[in-house]
Formats: sequence, structure tokens, C-alpha cells
Amino acid sequence: MFARPLAFSLALAAPALVSAAAPAPANELAQVQQHLQSVSAMTAGFAQTDRNGRTLTGTMTLKRPGKIRFQYQKGVPQLIVADGRSLYFIDYQVRQVERWPIGNSPLAVLLNPKKDIAKFAKVVPTGSDNVVSVEVHDGDHPEYGRITLIFQKSASAPAGLMLQGWVALDSQNNRTTIRLSNQQFNANISDGAFRWNDPRKQGPR
Repeated sequence: MFARPLAFSLALAAPALVSAAAPAPANELAQVQQHLQSVSAMTAGFAQTDRNGRTLTGTMTLKRPGKIRFQYQKGVPQLIVADGRSLYFIDYQVRQVERWPIGNSPLAVLLNPKKDIAKFAKVVPTGSDNVVSVEVHDGDHPEYGRITLIFQKSASAPAGLMLQGWVALDSQNNRTTIRLSNQQFNANISDGAFRWNDPRKQGPR
């Protein structure tokens, strides 16, 4: 997991939140959609835990549509960034770059404000009235994996929801845990924040 920090399927493991509670109100899915459409930009700290219990930290920067950057802690020679068209995994230690279309990643739900999640999403019951959990999965493309977004209800956050992190499984059922902190919404973020240095050649992308 250290060699590929997110494996392009990001997750928030929150088993304590999910229970056999009564079905959640139908309007919670609409509230999540409204939140996603209300957020044009976001920054946050993140803590990522892989299936082996190893944790890495860093900073997430998001700008819709299509841009996200996961800058890892000092000493981790890797970067994940989406530039509006593609999602890249860059490994500076071995000078390799892997590229995926944004739409093929579970992150697409976070990056495309026009995506109608009602076609792919369902509310997962939780044991708390203040927690909303939504699982997104494209049944026509199981190879894209699935992502479960975890929100805390908060009157000060966009559409009354604060994104706490997410749970995602890739097509091989590999799980990664992402927990967010110090979330800030809708600040002015330059497109330059999503440029990156290609280790295979000189010059930025």
C-alpha cells in the first residue's frame, strides 16, 4: 500500500457508524447531492489507513470540475492528482506515472458536480441521526469499484453536511480508509495547484 498509497480507490472505514437502524429519510440523498453541487472547492487534511493498518497523512485540495490533489507527508515520494481530464498516480522513487480517466475512478462522484448520484447511490442506514452515509456504485461497471461517503450533519457546512471522509473498495475488494480534518470550503484555488512534475522527463504537467 505504501507503493501505491490510494490504489485509486479511497475509503473511510467506519463500521461503528453502520448498523441495522431504521431506513434513512429519502431526502438525505437529495441533501448529499445538494452538498456536492454547493462545493466548488475544498481543502482538508487527511489520514489514510490501508488494509494492513498503515497510516499516511497529507493535504487534500479539490476544485470542481475534475481537479484533486493528494499531497502526502514529507518522505512519501508519491502524488495523486487529477487535472480535469485524467487521474494520475506519480511515483517519484521509481519514476513511474499511471493514468486513468477520471470517470473510471470512485472519485468521480466528488469531482463531477453535474453527476446525478441518484442513478448510482443509496443511503446506508447508520446508528446516528447526525451521520449520513451514501454508497455509490455503478452496477454496469463493477471494475470502477465503490465508494461510501460519510457526512456529519452541520448547520455551518454546505447544504448542512460536513464531509468526514469516505469508504471505497476497488474491484479486488482492497479497502483504504480516508478521514478528513480541518475542512475548508469554496476558497479561491488556482489551477496551478494541480500541476505536477513528470519524473520521466523535465518540466511540469
